[in-house]
Amino acid sequence: MPPPLHSMTGFARVRRPLADGEIVVSVKSLNHRGLDVQVHAPSSADPFEAAIRAMIKSRVARGHVEVRVTLPAASTNGSGWNRTLVDDYLKAFREAAAAHGIEAAPDLNAAFRIPGVFGEAAEAEAPAGAETALLDALTVALEELNVFRAREGAEIAEEMRTHNDRVAAAAGQMEQIRTGASAAFQNRLNERLKELLNTAQIEPQRLAQEAAILADRSDIGEELARLKIHSAQLAALLDTGGEVGKKLDFLLQEMNRESNTILSKTGGIGDAGLKITELALEAKAAIEKIREQSLNLE
Repeated sequence: MPPPLHSMTGFARVRRPLADGEIVVSVKSLNHRGLDVQVHAPSSADPFEAAIRAMIKSRVARGHVEVRVTLPAASTNGSGWNRTLVDDYLKAFREAAAAHGIEAAPDLNAAFRIPGVFGEAAEAEAPAGAETALLDALTVALEELNVFRAREGAEIAEEMRTHNDRVAAAAGQMEQIRTGASAAFQNRLNERLKELLNTAQIEPQRLAQEAAILADRSDIGEELARLKIHSAQLAALLDTGGEVGKKLDFLLQEMNRESNTILSKTGGIGDAGLKITELALEAKAAIEKIREQSLNLE
């Protein structure tokens, strides 16, 4: 069974019990050209960041991934403020006042504005068992994230297949019209050759070269053949699964280029040219829809 297609957008949150509270790990992914990982966690989780990043890289290939980790507050008393930090501040204040002969009372409001008084202390350590619980929660969160991304990726792929079918159908219709309009293509070629003959004296060899160039510029057979091949390749790529976003980008550029060339070649051949132009524009619109959806795939 081929690997699933993943979208680059998803979200998951997992909670795990821990002494004096719980660990909460949330993972959110968004579209991005490469893999961009941002970890938002308390400083007490700094020793675990390398393991967090390694785990994400093993499960996500592309996208902007934000990981948020909440740990139980450490080194605080029951009221939620860091008593040790405040005690140190008050002690230092009194010692400095005594050393300089200053009569002043410490300001409790100033003490409470010291970073780390509320929440974790500057050098707080993670609670016991935090790393195991954190990585376990992250494992589950990434599994849930990928389930979400695979479900959305399947929906995107199905929509892309529908638009790709429109491209293939338009190419088939243009091929039929081209076959039936071969006389019109030949007439236009003859008219252009007459214009060349009337405007200047041209050597037979040069005339043959010009005729070959005009014939190539008038016929859309090669462009239609390549457009059909690219459409089949796109369908196969979606069936293959896995990381396809960048490959799709290149393929869609080629499909768009063939459509533009077809449009540039079909003027001046009457109703057949107008119908081919209409179909080529329809193919371009479908290709653009596919491109928009492909930006969401990993």
